[in-house]
Amino acid sequence: MTDALAIRGLSKTFGGKVAVDNLSLNVRAGELYALLGPNGAGKTTTLRMVAGLLKPNSGEISVFGHDVLTDPAGAKQIIAWAPDEPMLYDRLTPMEYLEFVAGLWGVEAAVAAPKAEELLRWLGLWDNRGEPCEGFSRGMKQKTALAGALIHDPQLLILDEPLTGLDAAVARQVKDLLQARVKAGATVILTTHILEVAERMADRIGIIQNGRLVADGTLDELRTRSGEGKATLEDLFLELTGTGETAEGVSPEGIQA
Repeated sequence: MTDALAIRGLSKTFGGKVAVDNLSLNVRAGELYALLGPNGAGKTTTLRMVAGLLKPNSGEISVFGHDVLTDPAGAKQIIAWAPDEPMLYDRLTPMEYLEFVAGLWGVEAAVAAPKAEELLRWLGLWDNRGEPCEGFSRGMKQKTALAGALIHDPQLLILDEPLTGLDAAVARQVKDLLQARVKAGATVILTTHILEVAERMADRIGIIQNGRLVADGTLDELRTRSGEGKATLEDLFLELTGTGETAEGVSPEGIQA
């Protein structure tokens, strides 16, 4: 199977402190991959390097065969990055924002307009298409940002805590959209502190601790390796990261504390 993402020997330090430590992992094309770990484990730093927003100290990153370090433009054309805090221009409406983002990606207006309508309708924002984003709730801003990430049909969608602060209805819309994107052939990588989401949605799961990959595979594979055939992802997470009864930043129910 083709690799959507291949990371080899990736390392990153900040002021002498190691954030990512000789990390290697693969994400297959057409899967939803959950990258989990306690706060400070190196998840966001890793994904920011994949997206080309940070330069590693060493290592290699390939996205569908494009070297992120030597061919950043080629890699970025097929990647979308959605951070945990929505980044919008508050005075723009959702439709204006999507037109702007589509223009940045070089998507022709004749293609962008129906795509924008499709996304806004899917995410329940069509009736708000003419309203400035500054008056939106966090959930509406999160959905608008997600629409912007999808406007150019990226092959690899990277989401850092996409469900943080969303109510149940909005979270369900986002999860449905991500699953639809995967069924359509896209690859999704997400981080989340909501372990139940990863357990239900992810095709494969990677767990990192102190910048290193400590486990990788399907939930059943992780259970087999731990010798706990019926363990929940929460149980496996706590065991593999050695974080005790509650993981750092994670409550027993898997909700960010």
